[in-house]
Amino acid sequence: MTIKMVNGFVLRNIRLIEMIGVLMRIISFTLVSWLGPASPFLFVWIFNTVDAILLSWCSILKRDQAYTLLNVFWVIVGGMGIVRASGFAHGF
Repeated sequence: MTIKMVNGFVLRNIRLIEMIGVLMRIISFTLVSWLGPASPFLFVWIFNTVDAILLSWCSILKRDQAYTLLNVFWVIVGGMGIVRASGFAHGF
C-alpha cells in the first residue's frame, strides 16, 4: 500500500479517525486517573502514542500547524514514556 493510498483513506475517513484518536486519549488519561500508581504505564504510553500518531497524521493532512505541533510533541513524549516504562532507560 502506498502512502498516497493511505493518505486517501485517512482523508476519506478523517472525522472517524480523529474521533478514534480523541477517544483513545480520553481512555488513556482516564485509566491513569482512576488507577494512579497501579496503572499499566507501558500500555498507557503505547496507547497514548498510537493516538498521537493518528491525530498527528490527520492534522498534517489538514495542514493544521497548531495541532500538528501539539500531537507530534505527544508522539515524542510518548516515545520517551515507552522507553522509561519498559525499563530500557534504567541507567538514565
